[in-house]
Amino acid sequence: QVQLVESGGGLVQAGGSLRLSCAASGRTFSNYAMGWFRQAPGKEREFVASISWSGGSTLYANSVKGRFTISRDNAKNTVYLQMNSLKSEDTAVYYCAARNSGWVSTGQNEYVAWGQGTQVTVSS
Repeated sequence: QVQLVESGGGLVQAGGSLRLSCAASGRTFSNYAMGWFRQAPGKEREFVASISWSGGSTLYANSVKGRFTISRDNAKNTVYLQMNSLKSEDTAVYYCAARNSGWVSTGQNEYVAWGQGTQVTVSS
């Protein structure tokens, strides 16, 4: 099983940017599609973005499309989430996850490994 560790969260003003990173270890990273999910206080965890094993295919939630970009560097075993034009409603704990398949998916149940999460707080 792959192990995942997120970093890069923090406090940012509305309109600002952050880049989250997720470092993977333990198994062949390039075998896995990767996803980012988030959970705001009092809400269910929700899909944010997903990227295929090669990086050639990506998928985004409508709420972040055009503002967030998911990417990966298989040589560094790392997936990234570049977040621009942040809004207060983006405030959440962000989790990266690995899917035991090379293809993108929005379904949380299809991801087999999860990081511990990193807090993103956007002040208005």
